Amino acid sequence: MSIPLKAATLLGLTATAASLATIAVRSRDEREADQAWQALAQPRLLAGQPFTLASVEGLPEPARRFFRFAIAPGTPLRGIAVIDMTGQIGIGDGKAPNYRPMVAREILAPPHGFVWRPRIGAGLAVVSGSDGCIEDRAWTRFWLAGLIPVARTTSTPDLVRSARARAVAEALWAPASLLPENGVTWEPLDADSARAILWSNGERYALDLTVAPDGRPVSMSMQRWTNANPDRVFRLQPFGATVLETGTFEGYTIPTRIDGGNWFGTDAYFPFFRATVTSATFR
Repeated sequence: MSIPLKAATLLGLTATAASLATIAVRSRDEREADQAWQALAQPRLLAGQPFTLASVEGLPEPARRFFRFAIAPGTPLRGIAVIDMTGQIGIGDGKAPNYRPMVAREILAPPHGFVWRPRIGAGLAVVSGSDGCIEDRAWTRFWLAGLIPVARTTSTPDLVRSARARAVAEALWAPASLLPENGVTWEPLDADSARAILWSNGERYALDLTVAPDGRPVSMSMQRWTNANPDRVFRLQPFGATVLETGTFEGYTIPTRIDGGNWFGTDAYFPFFRATVTSATFR
């Protein structure tokens, strides 16, 4: 064997080994996301008892309005949602959003966690993977064309705290998770707004909800622990979304079109997440 041929053989073996290692890592990512999904899918506090209006009579008036709108009387109470969505993800900023098409499926069990599995972009530039949180673990693992890692975070207390806040922020997609039966308390804010207090692993999360006269959710907001700022430093900052449309699935009326992002309610707000729900099931 000539020297060039030996070198070519070594390069080929090295490339093959690298490809196999990449496949193994990607497979492990998928397996761990599957395991988290199955764990979150297990029924929790709400065991399917029917919703009654009497169960929310003691809540602040905006919260009562919301539940009357969001849950039809007699609907089995289920605090876990499986959502299919399309939409756009902005990878730029307010001046140049640079939106990319997105299709995703998510399991959401507020405040316990979520697994979000998107495909972002098109053609050879598709990014896929998962974003999630369960118990004391959180992660962001995305791959370009299924082969090149473009985001792989290590679970840290800061990341877990931020991810749990996301699970709370998305609770409007699982309205029963916000009921007192799920350990949630409510505080009045004004004639059209109330605050839901949820606890996860000893951490307090406050979700502010504004509703229309008929109880339709108009917006949600919270202070989220995040490093989505120019300094890339974790700190509390505004996060929220505007509800543009709603739809009914299995007795639950939920937001079906939202715009959301960081610095909600300020001049720096950028709705990087624009989603349309195409289907929803509850368990």
